[in-house]
Amino acid sequence: QVQLVESGGGPVQAGGSLRLSCAASGRTFNSYAMGWFRQAPGKEREFVAGIRWSGGYTYYADSVKGRFTISGDNAKNTVYLQMNSLNPEDTAVYYCAADTYGRAAVLTPSGPNGYNYWGQGTQVNVSS
Repeated sequence: QVQLVESGGGPVQAGGSLRLSCAASGRTFNSYAMGWFRQAPGKEREFVAGIRWSGGYTYYADSVKGRFTISGDNAKNTVYLQMNSLNPEDTAVYYCAADTYGRAAVLTPSGPNGYNYWGQGTQVNVSS
């Protein structure tokens, strides 16, 4: 069984930084892409950032571009999200996801349907 586990979330003041981590456990697998999504209360889950291992391409939502940086280790199916200049609008549960079929990598890295493995999420609360 494959599991993704997020860590690094918690409370932070506006303007501060957090670094989220997502590590795979259980059965070994190969992913084509991994990404981060978030969901705030009363809102739909939205794409935050993604990384396509082939070529090392990264993708960001406009709302976080220039503030967040995604990185990872393909061999370990591990991904990180460095979040700087946080504001209250960034408050949400952050989920990491992995694409082991090449769907997100080839078609829509920003679309949740391209990912087949998901973590349980980690809460990020940015206070003003």
